[in-house]
Amino acid sequence: MPLARRTLLLASLATPALAQSQAQPSWPQRPVRLLVPYAAGGGTDVFTRALAEGLRPLLGQPVLVENRAGANGSIGSEAVARSEPDGQVFLVDTGSHSLNPYVMPSLPYRTDRDFTPVTLLSRFPMLLAVHGGTPWKTAGELVAAARAQPRSIGFGTTDAAISYAGNLFCRLAAIEMVEIAYRGAGPMMNDLIAGHLPTSWNSTVAALPHLQAGRIRALGVTTATRSAMLPEVPTLAEAGIAGYEFAGWYGMLAPAGIAPAIVTRMQDAVAAVLRDPAIRAKLAATGADLAPLGAADFAALLRAEDARWAQAAKDGLIVKAQ
Repeated sequence: MPLARRTLLLASLATPALAQSQAQPSWPQRPVRLLVPYAAGGGTDVFTRALAEGLRPLLGQPVLVENRAGANGSIGSEAVARSEPDGQVFLVDTGSHSLNPYVMPSLPYRTDRDFTPVTLLSRFPMLLAVHGGTPWKTAGELVAAARAQPRSIGFGTTDAAISYAGNLFCRLAAIEMVEIAYRGAGPMMNDLIAGHLPTSWNSTVAALPHLQAGRIRALGVTTATRSAMLPEVPTLAEAGIAGYEFAGWYGMLAPAGIAPAIVTRMQDAVAAVLRDPAIRAKLAATGADLAPLGAADFAALLRAEDARWAQAAKDGLIVKAQ
């Protein structure tokens, strides 16, 4: 074959692949934003910033953490739902993402339609904590005080899932306490440490540094088994609250319509970060259980969570805000 004709043939064969490559440039081409729908300083924020640190060298672009707090996390979630599905914005949220449709009077998005699950990041116990100057050393002592003076003790919460944890405790213990809602774990922890708030519910991720410093005291964890990071803290079931079991989670979602290849790339990058010994040690030290799930398994978890909250609403365990 003459050289000129062979060159022309090779060019014609390469053209479709070249055009496809140009039409679908490698991702990411710009900085990636991880949107946290809660205030800075809370467990979700702490976890996400450590994750972003590990993602930057793997993705080859800046990975920025943006806090968009308010309305049980729905303000930040709406921002992601309305974003272009181009892989530049991801939501890092808690179990409240699944719970919000059952507790918010109306949402400007649908959790089952406007998001694409990317990966479950972590599961973790939540805990009942008190200011160090309070007299209660056990959950039983707190319950006794609340029974003696109904509605005299407040408990802080930051989102719908943590609110559920606190109200489930009150229901199972047959006590009345006053819920005090905060925009994020950072402001709530500040009030707890300062003694402006007597008790709170929080993730181990946000509370662990303050527990280790002796600024607050833990009365119980919400999971069925004790936390490996807090082996001396009993479960609430062990502390006398029969039937209590609840766990939180962190997950990453993207706007609906995002390309599956981007989801896979981000999922693989997250898995690699969570295998990195330095990052893993940093996150594990906060009390996070690092057992990520891929997109398909995370989607199945979200469906199971939705069924759980639908049943809880039917049973009157959660009430939609007015």
